[in-house]
Amino acid sequence: MSAPTKTHRTRRAVTPKTKVKSKSEKESIPWREVFKDELEKYGEAGFLLKGNRHKAEMTQKDLADALGISQNHISEMENGKRPIGKVMALRLAKVFKTDYRKFL
Repeated sequence: MSAPTKTHRTRRAVTPKTKVKSKSEKESIPWREVFKDELEKYGEAGFLLKGNRHKAEMTQKDLADALGISQNHISEMENGKRPIGKVMALRLAKVFKTDYRKFL
């Protein structure tokens, strides 16, 4: 058997680390500013209705059938031609499992 030998640790070169910004430090743009053109065209309630419908992977016809109304009615609400009242907002919130106030 041979005798154990000593090994020497070598030092690594230390390079300065660049600071990576955390999510909270990064600059963000408010969503209303990003979608300004769409909000002007459709209104906030219509835009959110359309977004929720797409997120749920529903067509206008699917949503209309779930609510018991016509597809044309959904189209008019999404395009800002028909207001979404409180009763309809409650029905939409139930379908999408969300707060009704987002549709008002």
